[in-house]
Amino acid sequence: MADFTGIAATGNSIVRYLDLCFRERQPIPGKNTNVLLVRTEELNRDKFDVISLPALTLFLYRIDFNKTMRASWSAVSVTDGEAHLPIDLHFLLIGWAENAEHEYRILGRAMQCLENTPILSGPLLDPLSDDWVAGDAIQICLEDITTEDLMRTFDSLPVDYKLSVPYSVRIIRIDGRQPSPDPAVAKTSAGIKPEVEA
Repeated sequence: MADFTGIAATGNSIVRYLDLCFRERQPIPGKNTNVLLVRTEELNRDKFDVISLPALTLFLYRIDFNKTMRASWSAVSVTDGEAHLPIDLHFLLIGWAENAEHEYRILGRAMQCLENTPILSGPLLDPLSDDWVAGDAIQICLEDITTEDLMRTFDSLPVDYKLSVPYSVRIIRIDGRQPSPDPAVAKTSAGIKPEVEA
């Protein structure tokens, strides 16, 4: 994946995989747990009814360049003349249910699924995106963030603190496939008198 659609396609791929995993074995017996991507404002269930219980939401709270691969891809850019931006996506997985035990079961099942298959490739990638190429894969791993950083994140959200699990997804690459349009330039001649034919 090397297009600007990579961020959305990655989110959709994770949702699709977890949904398939939940169908195989539901976290809460007798109930179907929804898996969905959410925006900041949709975390406020008092104003938005996007999250119907029980559910697992994936909230993308940060996008950052990949510090390990940035220099390597910059070198490639010098060679091929195209921009290459390797990025990491940082998600919070949040369980929503009618009681604490069910939320724990949702998060536990999601973590089990992602530990079983930490790399999504081939048919596990979002089939609705036509920008995947052979060999594309995304790696999903638990992220080590401090409790203070997590609490600070929730301080800026329209929802009280919810038990959540941080995951990072790497490496997504966005390439500058389309050349930038050339600015319009008017031709000028400074100090040269036009020739006059006799």
